[in-house]
Amino acid sequence: MREVLGLLCILIGAAFMLISAIGVVRLPDLYLRMSASTKSSTLGVIFILLAAVAFFDDLSISSRAIATIIFLLLTAPVAAHRIGRAAYFNGVPLWEGTRYNDLRGKYNQKTHGLAGEKDAKFESGLADTPKIAP
Repeated sequence: MREVLGLLCILIGAAFMLISAIGVVRLPDLYLRMSASTKSSTLGVIFILLAAVAFFDDLSISSRAIATIIFLLLTAPVAAHRIGRAAYFNGVPLWEGTRYNDLRGKYNQKTHGLAGEKDAKFESGLADTPKIAP
């Protein structure tokens, strides 16, 4: 039964990886390619690691696979966001079929953040306040 479950997870993971590869080749701009590659390849790797958990009856292998899955779930979205933000800041063009650009006119080229972000930090108390010497 474990072999069948492992094989099923590998097939699902391979299908997600294939979808990711097709998305990287076929999608028109960096942002869509990045989205396809991040989401589907992460799911593909997760299913392949779940196959290892299902197939091997070893706590060491299972715990490492689960830790890797958690690490991927935490880091892949953050990495994709940072790459997308850097691309947008450097002026990588959007696909001409893109309907909405929510950051147009809101992105401060000088501070690398959203316009008004500094003011919002000071109002909420999140920014460092200057220390006054006694």
